[in-house]
Amino acid sequence: MKDLLHNNIKRIKRLPAIVRGGAVDRYWPTADGRLVEYDIDEVVYDEDSPYQNIKILHSQQFGNILILNGDVNLSESDLPYTKAIMGSGKEGYTGKEVLILGGGDGGILHEAVKLKPKMITMVEIDQMVIDGCRKHMRKTCGDVLDNLNGDCYQVLVEDCVPVLKKYAEEGRTFDYVINDLTAVPISTAPEEDSTWEFLRLILDLSMKVLRPSGKYFTQGNCVNLTEALDNYEEQLGRLYCPVEFSKEVVCVPSYMELWMFYTIWKK
Repeated sequence: MKDLLHNNIKRIKRLPAIVRGGAVDRYWPTADGRLVEYDIDEVVYDEDSPYQNIKILHSQQFGNILILNGDVNLSESDLPYTKAIMGSGKEGYTGKEVLILGGGDGGILHEAVKLKPKMITMVEIDQMVIDGCRKHMRKTCGDVLDNLNGDCYQVLVEDCVPVLKKYAEEGRTFDYVINDLTAVPISTAPEEDSTWEFLRLILDLSMKVLRPSGKYFTQGNCVNLTEALDNYEEQLGRLYCPVEFSKEVVCVPSYMELWMFYTIWKK
């Protein structure tokens, strides 16, 4: 190469070639738009539910990875995500009532059961996510998805919005609400409007079922998406009741980026 260009090259850097048309898709984007090549070697599960495409792919480093509609959700190595969205070990769950929104991979439920709560109610809309993870994400969910009812938990396969509205009308409240439904939208573009509206609805309804001394936990997004995170924090000032919040940055292994988590409580 140097000979061809008459020694005008000052530096050479060799990069791995992009593999096109492979039997297994190894390339997935990060939240902030970078392309990452994973060490995927097997498609374990690939099905379309009424709500989304569900893939579980095997990574040599991270174990099985749950991917929903093309977004990396959770791998069997992502216990830091689960710990963070539960309060990073700073909360006492013993004897408490807990509501999990989403969480179909079973990771939060599996960890929360260990902490001896009074009762956990998990509301997940997609039975096929539960079925896929029960079979292929055992390192994440353990055996909690084998039955939808346990000694201290119940799993409702329903849309969480009507459930939240029903609980609010009944005056039912919880010590902890854990929102594992969706990340903060990456922009305020018109195509994201419905997601922002959904997040605001979930926030308001969750505050209505949260006890005065309770905590609400949720993920934000990649720390590089500062505008999106700022927009989310603005939404917190528009709820039906005043709230305060704290935030924590955690490295989630399979995301290959730093991720923001929020703890929110009533003033």
